[in-house]
Amino acid sequence: MKTNRMTLLILVAMLLGIAVGGAVHAGIDDPMMRKTVAGYIAIGSTIFLRLIKMIIAPLVFSTLTVGIGHMSDAAAVGRVGGKAMLWFVLASLFSLSLGLVLVNLFGPGVGMHKINVMASTNINPAAITLDGFVKHIVPDSVFRAMTDNEILQIVVFSVFFGVACASMPERSRVVMEWTEGLSHVILRVTGYVMLLAPLAVFCAMAATVATNGFGILINYGKFMGEFYIALAMLWLSLVGVAFLIFGNSARRLLKLMREPFLLAFSTASSEAAYPLMLEQLSKFPVARKISSFVLPLGYSFNLDGTMMYCTFASIFIAQAYDIPLSWGTQIGMLLTLMLTSKGVAGVPRASLVVIAATLNQFNLPEEGVLLIIGVDTFLDMGRSATNVIGNSLATTVVAKWEGMLVADRETEEMIQELEP
Repeated sequence: MKTNRMTLLILVAMLLGIAVGGAVHAGIDDPMMRKTVAGYIAIGSTIFLRLIKMIIAPLVFSTLTVGIGHMSDAAAVGRVGGKAMLWFVLASLFSLSLGLVLVNLFGPGVGMHKINVMASTNINPAAITLDGFVKHIVPDSVFRAMTDNEILQIVVFSVFFGVACASMPERSRVVMEWTEGLSHVILRVTGYVMLLAPLAVFCAMAATVATNGFGILINYGKFMGEFYIALAMLWLSLVGVAFLIFGNSARRLLKLMREPFLLAFSTASSEAAYPLMLEQLSKFPVARKISSFVLPLGYSFNLDGTMMYCTFASIFIAQAYDIPLSWGTQIGMLLTLMLTSKGVAGVPRASLVVIAATLNQFNLPEEGVLLIIGVDTFLDMGRSATNVIGNSLATTVVAKWEGMLVADRETEEMIQELEP
């Protein structure tokens, strides 16, 4: 009942937000005034997202450390991590390939006949380099990583910390008890924060529509519509895999992921759905030691929606500028995106950064990013929601491989802690 009520509240908040945003856009003629009003409305969603970011670092550290620390040995950590990475690579290749095929089939940029005129995009393609990739993975200070919410760096430190605890159970007993206590406290805080989700959804939708109006959806309707068709095909593929692996139990997984899906879609933030995903996966039930290990890794390496968008948008820009690309070149772009998209955790406007870097590497006009910046927020909704589906499936699949689709003491305690 509680889950259905929250889902209904989120859906109602979305519709009310769209209605209020449309009324503001129609009632205020001055664009600057619209932007000012939208800024005030967006305060609610800003507070929610800041609260989410506040708990991400301690939540990832505590749950991941406890999950690894409860494993019997380092070999178990390596085995689970290896299975997770294998799934991530396969899912990434499928998402990128599907996006590549569909954008060539739909041709959303064909006929736009844009002229290559240099313009500033405020996107730094140099952010994705080998040096930058390494710096996003390896922390030089765990405290700085937590301050900056560098999830991938927190994951690296937590893995080392958890493996060390698992290798010396007697000496680490007090540390593990403290860390487990921290995880329960943070999970209770998470429960409180999630009560604000409907308000955040309302504010986010109202502010976006108030600023851009419905016209922006019409102007880029073809691109957006075809991208969402591509996303729907990816969703169906992932759901089909879920039924293939879990049978009728997949219905329960889909029902549990409904709330995180809507939350990620409405706020255009995968981070916003992370705590709720952790809770819902425990009800499937996935053992906590698996979900608290695989899910943070998925947030860094398994962004299915983001990767599909990168191929779709890159080829769209080439089409818009009438630049023909051979299949060999497009496959090269796919492999490049396969690597660069793995190092964007914590990079602001990550998809746009990856696309700008790819355009530059393949001598495509960088200013083409301007074509998609205006609707990026609307497209980010679909990307974020897709990432929820992909990561929930990845976590449950790895749990099945490990024989950890069980309710244990930790998962039951976590559910209790998440209920305010």
